[in-house]
Amino acid sequence: MKTIIIPVDFSEQSEYALKAAAQLAKKFDAELLVLHMLEMSDIMLSASGGMQNQKSMFFLQLAEQKFEEFLKKDYLKGIRIKPIIKHFKVFSEVNDVAIENNADLIVMGSHGASGFKEFFVGSNTERVVRHSEIPVLVVKNDVKTTDYKSGVFACDFSEEAIEPYLKADRFFRKTGAKMNLVYVNLPNERFKSTAEIEKRVINFFTKAERSLDKMADVSYVSDYTVEGGILNFANKIHADIIAIPTHGRKGLAHFFEGSVGEDVANHANLPVVTFKI
Repeated sequence: MKTIIIPVDFSEQSEYALKAAAQLAKKFDAELLVLHMLEMSDIMLSASGGMQNQKSMFFLQLAEQKFEEFLKKDYLKGIRIKPIIKHFKVFSEVNDVAIENNADLIVMGSHGASGFKEFFVGSNTERVVRHSEIPVLVVKNDVKTTDYKSGVFACDFSEEAIEPYLKADRFFRKTGAKMNLVYVNLPNERFKSTAEIEKRVINFFTKAERSLDKMADVSYVSDYTVEGGILNFANKIHADIIAIPTHGRKGLAHFFEGSVGEDVANHANLPVVTFKI
């Protein structure tokens, strides 16, 4: 883990993310790319002169000043830091910056969202998770340590989940956390018997690991929703972090089907790291 991106808006949640990223940077000797998305209209940014051009320069200088003050933190001493200001608030650009800089991880704070606001608008963090091709670590609280001891990887044990599982396994190994895998069984048309689940899990590990050694780390739980099952299981085993695959659906597909990964990241109090399918 050599390069970590932290999108910030100078909020309290941004500082939570920055603190968590700083701990990881010290642990892995990584560089921090601290990214601020400066929201300006196309008209203001394309203006060639006059009052509009002066306004754009004013807001840019103001952002640079706030950035400089925001990064004056004792816990950042000794860490390589590169501040980046983007002039559009377009959340796909975070992924673009990650690709350009060969980043390994995005760390982002979240307020969370609920009710109609969540359904129609969503949060900035959800949008970053939706667009990102690399893992996104979402934090909501002032995390005291990133020395995770126990983590949950939620999985449906389908073949498309193999790649995110392998990425999550590498993440857990690097951070030193034990991976506990969980399958959530629902009381509807998706319900499966124990024998059906075990057959699915055996097929999964045969293809992913060519070994069944990890089956001992798999738990089957029943709940009314996948999200609820994951959060209840994480609470039961006193997990420090939750890892989950996400499809990163966009547009109407996301609107009608939703994403368990984004929902868990939005509602969990624990840190959540997502891996794109």
